[in-house]
Amino acid sequence: MAYIEAPHYHRPTCTDGPTVFLAGGITGVERWHTQAAEALQAHGVTVFNPNRADFPIHDPNAGWEQVSWEQHYLHAADVTLMWFPASDRTVTTQPIAMFELGQALGEGRRIVVGADANYPREPDVRMLCQLNRSGMPVFSTLADTLAATVAAVTAG
Repeated sequence: MAYIEAPHYHRPTCTDGPTVFLAGGITGVERWHTQAAEALQAHGVTVFNPNRADFPIHDPNAGWEQVSWEQHYLHAADVTLMWFPASDRTVTTQPIAMFELGQALGEGRRIVVGADANYPREPDVRMLCQLNRSGMPVFSTLADTLAATVAAVTAG
């Protein structure tokens, strides 16, 4: 297993285990990625984490570097965990995460989706998932989303 955090790239090895990309809210929300990474690694999962410890916000090249990294690992992962944490509508509704959800659904990638009831667009997340993959569950807690992700990667 391994832990790969943006913007670092990783050469896969036979000991990495199944891979999961942590997609979802970053800006203006709790730092949920750490908890998710620890929980997944405890099950032998290699984690691709886009939530850098220190994002260079004033570097004009940082955005391109970040999005390039994210697109690479969104497509490299065995499963994408999509978590929409609670957020204040006046701060953010996580538009990039919503885009990534639509992209993953449209491309038919393996995803596990969760949305906190206090995420302002939670009904939209549920609607998009049902319209694109009827019967697909949308979990309400990070713990349930993590458990379903572990089940998805261990099922092959």
